Amino acid sequence: MPAYKANNLLAGTQQAISTAYKTLLALTAATATLTSAEVNELAVGTDGTPGDTVVIYDLSRQTAAGTSTAVTPTAVNGAKRAAGTVGSANFTAEGTITATSSVWTMAINQRASFRWVAVPGCELIIPATNLAGFALRAKAASYTGTAVADMGFTE
Repeated sequence: MPAYKANNLLAGTQQAISTAYKTLLALTAATATLTSAEVNELAVGTDGTPGDTVVIYDLSRQTAAGTSTAVTPTAVNGAKRAAGTVGSANFTAEGTITATSSVWTMAINQRASFRWVAVPGCELIIPATNLAGFALRAKAASYTGTAVADMGFTE
């Protein structure tokens, strides 16, 4: 299976985090290819002025696109085909998030970064359904800077 990476620094202006969730990065099935994918890695952290506040990160299921900048996932092995999964970053209008669909959430001190790697066989599956996928979001009570989000996946 080819492996790919996508992050919200690949395109667009990062959006400031607020008290409501802001989608940093989303991966969804493409209309044209409807390829299933397996998310196997997440990495998050803030890149604004350091402080001692908490940022809550969340990975939830998304079923409709919002307004964002397109991100072309990068093949880990440059000899492989282009990804069939669509990357979107730095949302200015949120997509449709399925209620109570969070598959990963973590409160992290703003000064820290965090990386999650799936146990083999426990990857998070993006179904081959138009616009279905995952949105990696963040919110904070008092931090209003930006954050970096990265996802690794295979198809």
